[in-house]
Amino acid sequence: RRFIGDELIPAIDRRYRTTDERAIVGESLAGLFIVETFLREPSLFTHYIAFDPSIWWNKASLADSAAGLIARMDSVPRSIYLTSSRDDIGAGTARIAQALDAAHRRDLTWRFTPRPDQTHGTIFRAMAPGMLAEALR
Repeated sequence: RRFIGDELIPAIDRRYRTTDERAIVGESLAGLFIVETFLREPSLFTHYIAFDPSIWWNKASLADSAAGLIARMDSVPRSIYLTSSRDDIGAGTARIAQALDAAHRRDLTWRFTPRPDQTHGTIFRAMAPGMLAEALR
């Protein structure tokens, strides 16, 4: 995350016309990185999109700490979009969604879309067009 914030984003800003609005997308283990970044360094991006994030990693400790991390976030508006497949990965993602729901934060736009009709291998292709369009409108 330090590399992204200190080196990559400034390099992109120097090379391309950009705005302050930033988005990041990831699936599976990269999806875990997305959710962890949203919870631990929320100011790095404006929109976070995670497909079947591997929340189970490290005994689902990220899900265990989600409520406290959400409570400590600043009030800058941002969004997170989550989806999970029928595979065992979905339970941790549902726990993140429960923490978001319980937080009642008006500054956070979020959506969790469980897709038990999809697998870990099909979820991105099935959900990416709609989730990207919704998150980036």
